[in-house]
Amino acid sequence: MSTIRKKPVPALKISHLTKLYDEKHGIKDIDLTVNQGEIFGFLGPNGAGKSTTINTILDLLRPDSGSIELLGLDHQKDAKKVHKYIGYLSGDMETDPTLTGAQYLSFVSHLHKNVDKKTITSLVKRLKADTSVKIKNLSRGNKQKIGLIAALMHDPDILILDEPTSGLDPLIQTEFNTILSERKSNGKTTFMSSHILSEIQETCDRIGFIRDGKLVHVGSLQTLLKNTPRKIEARLKNSRFAKQLTQLNGVANLQQIDGMVTFTFSGDINRLIHVFASQTIDSLTISEPDLEELFMGYYREENQRV
Repeated sequence: MSTIRKKPVPALKISHLTKLYDEKHGIKDIDLTVNQGEIFGFLGPNGAGKSTTINTILDLLRPDSGSIELLGLDHQKDAKKVHKYIGYLSGDMETDPTLTGAQYLSFVSHLHKNVDKKTITSLVKRLKADTSVKIKNLSRGNKQKIGLIAALMHDPDILILDEPTSGLDPLIQTEFNTILSERKSNGKTTFMSSHILSEIQETCDRIGFIRDGKLVHVGSLQTLLKNTPRKIEARLKNSRFAKQLTQLNGVANLQQIDGMVTFTFSGDINRLIHVFASQTIDSLTISEPDLEELFMGYYREENQRV
């Protein structure tokens, strides 16, 4: 006799969520499902509605309409239960500035109860956090480390992060990414907002792209990148090769000055690299699009389908 397996409830389910401050500012009719064990990137320009969405998920703001469930629990009716499963880092950590990092972490651990001190010690070591200094005297990056440890210490089922790597040096960012990967392998969910494309690209399984308060794309970041022109600079040994490039589908705005070729390229970047592999080049620079270019590339593709 076969056993019917129940599909696990989503880590996060948002339905028709709206929170408006006025006609132009807020979030509008957002629908989103994030699965358990997923690292989900919430991407958008500053002011797009990322923090408003997060604050509404956390019940720090009340929505005008719509519903939010975390692990199948209503974020308002079951708020007490929900908060046990969540770790949160705000975009700007606020706490008593006279506390040292160690005092603050001790305070947070007592709020959660049953936090293993070894976990805190391990996180402090891995993120190279100085917990002896008063928070008011810490740099932005070191404050961020303390905030991350506070969010991670109770091993939450859902970790919600608002611009998590702001101020962190590259080595600590790499270690933080490793921590997220470890959480994922244990079935834990991470929902992180960012306006930094590379940060999302390195860590996230899927992304949601928000602009002007509307969720305009949910899916693979690669889908967006494929449709968005990248800026290419190449110094060529064979100047005649530039003419061949103009025949390549996806190449536009090509200019050549003294052996240096610049152009934009839309499509699978591996296809372009394969073409360059047949040539002798002194240098090749591929610049990723910024968020606005990413958005415009997405909409160009959408308009072509209409």
